[in-house]
Amino acid sequence: MSMEKSSEYYNVADIFGENVFNDSVMRERLPKKVYQRLKDIIRGGKELDLATADVIAHEMKEWAIEKGATHYTHWFQPLTGVTAEKHDSFITAPMENGKVLMSFSGKELIKGEPDASSFPSGGLRATFEARGYTAWDCTSPAFVRQDAAGATLCIPTAFCSYTGEALDQKTPLLRSMEAVNKQALRLIRLFGNTSSQKVTASVGPEQEYFIVDREKYLKRKDLIFTGRTLFGAMPPKGQEMDDHYFGSIRERIAAYMRDVNKELWKLGVSAKTQHNEVAPAQHELAPIYDSANVAVDHNQLVMETLKKVAGRHGLQCLLHEKPFAGVNGSGKHNNWSITTDDGINLLDPGVTPHENFQFLLVLTCMLKAVDIHADLLRESAADVGNDHRLGANEAPPAIISVFLGEQLEDVLTQLISTGEATHSIKGSKLETGVKTLPDFMKDATDRNRTSPFAFTGNKFEFRMLGSQDSIAQPNVVLNTIVAEAFAEACDVLENADDFELALHDLIKKNATEHQKIVFNGNGYSDEWVEEARRRGLPNIKSMVDAIPALNTEKSVKLFEKFGVFTKAELDSRVEIEYETYAKEINIEAKAMIDIAGKQIIPAVIKYTTVLANSISAVKAACNADVSAQTELLTEVSALLAETRNALTKLEQITEEGSTIGEGREQAVFYRDHVMAAMEALRAPVDKLEMIVDKDMWPMPSYGDLIFEV
Repeated sequence: MSMEKSSEYYNVADIFGENVFNDSVMRERLPKKVYQRLKDIIRGGKELDLATADVIAHEMKEWAIEKGATHYTHWFQPLTGVTAEKHDSFITAPMENGKVLMSFSGKELIKGEPDASSFPSGGLRATFEARGYTAWDCTSPAFVRQDAAGATLCIPTAFCSYTGEALDQKTPLLRSMEAVNKQALRLIRLFGNTSSQKVTASVGPEQEYFIVDREKYLKRKDLIFTGRTLFGAMPPKGQEMDDHYFGSIRERIAAYMRDVNKELWKLGVSAKTQHNEVAPAQHELAPIYDSANVAVDHNQLVMETLKKVAGRHGLQCLLHEKPFAGVNGSGKHNNWSITTDDGINLLDPGVTPHENFQFLLVLTCMLKAVDIHADLLRESAADVGNDHRLGANEAPPAIISVFLGEQLEDVLTQLISTGEATHSIKGSKLETGVKTLPDFMKDATDRNRTSPFAFTGNKFEFRMLGSQDSIAQPNVVLNTIVAEAFAEACDVLENADDFELALHDLIKKNATEHQKIVFNGNGYSDEWVEEARRRGLPNIKSMVDAIPALNTEKSVKLFEKFGVFTKAELDSRVEIEYETYAKEINIEAKAMIDIAGKQIIPAVIKYTTVLANSISAVKAACNADVSAQTELLTEVSALLAETRNALTKLEQITEEGSTIGEGREQAVFYRDHVMAAMEALRAPVDKLEMIVDKDMWPMPSYGDLIFEV
């Protein structure tokens, strides 16, 4: 069936966005005045009134019904890491003739009411305080999703409590976008730009993922319960030969990718790049840039689609950051830039960066923002799975630094040392030594994949994000810290008697005071760890240690100044993250206990019994030398005893963890004690997997999972 689907011909231009209530659909279906008013609302100039909402809702409903939709849902992003939705049909009360009326009002479009007490709220909502609201985000287009449930009109929304606190990822993101827009407009006005009316943070997230055979996946309880393998010995071949990276895509995966693309294109997601990643069975998908809030929505759709389509092909998509120990994990690169509504990229250095003073101000403001709030950026990329990657020489180090490349570092060095930049390093011609290959100009600087925050031409690439995380929080932080740096720069320059002199001094000041954050070398090296410590850069190795950055006095002041978070909202997120950490480790520990006790130990006992009987039979039959078999039985029995002791210890320590108070204390206990006990159980089990007869081992091996897709 998969191959039949993959051979189906379609024109991308014909299907792209066909299930999206986008601008072209609105222009065609909405009355001209209503359409124009909605565009003004999206640009931030006006508020949405109920009369306008009623007209939009009616046309949206009619369009969705034509697509086969029977239900609508407010599609939102609570603090669970996944999206949420409650479906309502368009049916109203039956009429006298036995027919039903299909209706959808403006009130239903702009407002929903899910149960706010059932989602993580960090104490903002108690069980008896259930009321919460979803509010239509008209800046992100509605879409019809088609799946086994039929067709559903999905309306992207924000989610807040009855008292107005943000309970989701979308609300603070929209607030941060308003903050960076306001401060960026102040900045470009200083340089004489009066035509640009809006500045938007644009994001292009690259999504990494693993694909395994679903039948094998269903035989691994650890993958089912936790998303990662809790046991598993490395196969003879891993990723040493690098033959998978950018290699030819296997037909089964290619058919899957084709269907993923088709689904995403229909939803208006501009999936563009796909390839094999470094690890066997690992792949990547990347879209074209979009505004930050749309990019966040689209990335959620990408993750949902990757998982949904995999099932149709008998596959399973793994989004966990570290599904397999010893094999590269998956991340998400958040490419961030800032662009005006008339197409000016504020991070474009131009041909001569040393003469582009607006760019140099923006650049040095970025350095200041990242240096001052490195702890917040690190926290924004923190999750339980990412702790297995960061600093492990497969992903950026846990130390935040900025890669600028030779050209821009040279410009900053000139500014710092002499007070003036007089030249920029230029790209040279690529010389291959082959006459038949075309000549072209190479970039002025190389790339650095070990850097967590790298300048890559006209954008910054924040490379620390976890593959299963929402990209909302990192972009909330980026938008807000940049807004702060812009605001402080504007406060100085707007009051300057001599603008050019003040600008020159400010660029030099920012470059000088924050040059410690710039590092172009090998972020994986031990020398960099020591050098970063000498520079005073934080090295936050675990999620548990990253969480406190959220509600420090510095962070509260930052977020409250720009109306992005209140202190109560920050405190709630701290509580949720500690709780999430403890819960996830607790689930992993219990899964290990279940698997070891019910599957692995019985399998090993069976193997030792067969081995012991074999030894007895050989002795009885011919009295042959059985020392090798006896030695093997002794080794397996010793490992079995070690496994049983480690299992008992893990059971005890996990039970103890459940009695410890909530919050940081419990999270620290799970990190320091429960995880150590989990590793102690895994060690002998992985050794046993290399000895026990494969036919007796109770689950597919790493080799089965990552090489047999």
